[in-house]
Amino acid sequence: MDWFGVGGNGPLIVARAIHFAATAITAGSLIFGAVVARPALGSDEAEARLCRVQTLMVAWIGLAIAVASGVLWFLLQAAAMSGLPSGEFMESSVLSTVLNQTQFGQVTEIRIALAIMLAACLACQRYPTANWFALAPALGLTAAIAWTGHAGSTLGEMGNLHLIADGLHLLAAAAWIGGLVSLVLLLVTVQRTQVVAWASLVQMTVKRFSTLGIISVATLFVTGTLNAWILVGSFHALAVTEYGRLLMFKIVAFAVMLVLAALNRLWLTPRLALSSGNAQRLDVLRQLTRNSAIEIALGFTIFVIVGLLGTLHPAIHFS
Repeated sequence: MDWFGVGGNGPLIVARAIHFAATAITAGSLIFGAVVARPALGSDEAEARLCRVQTLMVAWIGLAIAVASGVLWFLLQAAAMSGLPSGEFMESSVLSTVLNQTQFGQVTEIRIALAIMLAACLACQRYPTANWFALAPALGLTAAIAWTGHAGSTLGEMGNLHLIADGLHLLAAAAWIGGLVSLVLLLVTVQRTQVVAWASLVQMTVKRFSTLGIISVATLFVTGTLNAWILVGSFHALAVTEYGRLLMFKIVAFAVMLVLAALNRLWLTPRLALSSGNAQRLDVLRQLTRNSAIEIALGFTIFVIVGLLGTLHPAIHFS
């Protein structure tokens, strides 16, 4: 069965999904460290130091996977563009042509430069200013993905609007889904160490992340609606096309993530302060960790959907 027209695009879809997830985790970990962890844990030097180490580790791992999956994505995309068997296109000038004479290749060159800049910043993390400098190439590496998809093919003023919306959409997804990975790692560490006043530290961290999440969700909603209007065009196309049905599945996954995020913010986080015993607080912390882990799984599912959507014709062509 050819589900959603995947056909022989399976490896390309997997490479795209892994690359999107790894890039989001890289940028999200740095955003989390800068705007959530450092302000929340600044008064606790031991926890702050441990969080910095975790942020650096996640960023390095995410960057390594992003580079490896990005290379694979480029090779698979070049093969698809050439229409030649893998052995033949590797031996021809196809790679050079795709890299230098296509928008996809030129964006890839820019993103390679950004990845190198990011690696240099991560290597200099002992210098405080490098922490903030690393954010710029990480955000650029993420936002530039917009030029490799449907937004990069939209012409005129509408194309510029589409690129801005898609770039912001990618950054918001990185801040929320990518940042969740760092949040879960921090929650697991707190469960293991149980430092003094851990409940208040977790409550402050989760509240700050929830604020970041609210901004991200609002951005995702606005930019996602705009992208859907450009690429789908009508409710009829949303219902009758493979692209539209897959987009609805993405929306459902997003809605479930919203429910879990609201549960964490409105129900579980206040209970950290209201619970009278340490055992009760630990139970709340475990529930927070579990819900956040489920959010991550749903987020990765969305990345797979996005990887697939990029290989399909937009529904607007069928409306």
